[in-house]
Amino acid sequence: MKYLIVGLGNPGPEYVDTRHNVGFHVLDVLAAASSVVFSPARYGDRADVRHKGRHFILIKPATFMNLSGKAVRYWMDQENIPAERVLVIADDLALPFGAIRIKPSGGAGGHNGFTSIIELLSTDVFPRLRFGIGSDFARGRQSEYVLGKWNETERKTLAERSELASKAVLQFGLLGIDQAMNGFNKR
Repeated sequence: MKYLIVGLGNPGPEYVDTRHNVGFHVLDVLAAASSVVFSPARYGDRADVRHKGRHFILIKPATFMNLSGKAVRYWMDQENIPAERVLVIADDLALPFGAIRIKPSGGAGGHNGFTSIIELLSTDVFPRLRFGIGSDFARGRQSEYVLGKWNETERKTLAERSELASKAVLQFGLLGIDQAMNGFNKR
């Protein structure tokens, strides 16, 4: 069975290690744990992970955050994967740093990547994993914060929290959305 796992972020060296690119980071952790590498593909970079009879297609869109829906729709169509077997990973300002929230559906919550996906799929019914980045920024500085690099305190636990998120991805594929929610939303 195939699953499409899309980590949201922005392409380019200036966005590496930024909070907004945590979706890319989680996929990098998952790929490294499986000893696979990303290769350039249509609308982004792709890696394929096989785990316990499941095939996870990892996509890091090259379309920039505001156009993420293009890559998601293309790969869903290309691989014939229904929305319930798509998992989109993105940053979330409303969650404390490192918190993980998996949901089967929901609105954009002000996230431009989710807005693009919802518009192009014409539905908000697709699973998502939101990775908390906190909201420790001054009024009017949201964009700088989101596009900013991880601070030293965050870096100390980023690897552990990203590994936990990558395990949640595998559990989503192996046991389904409900089990993934039960197993990871409280951790």
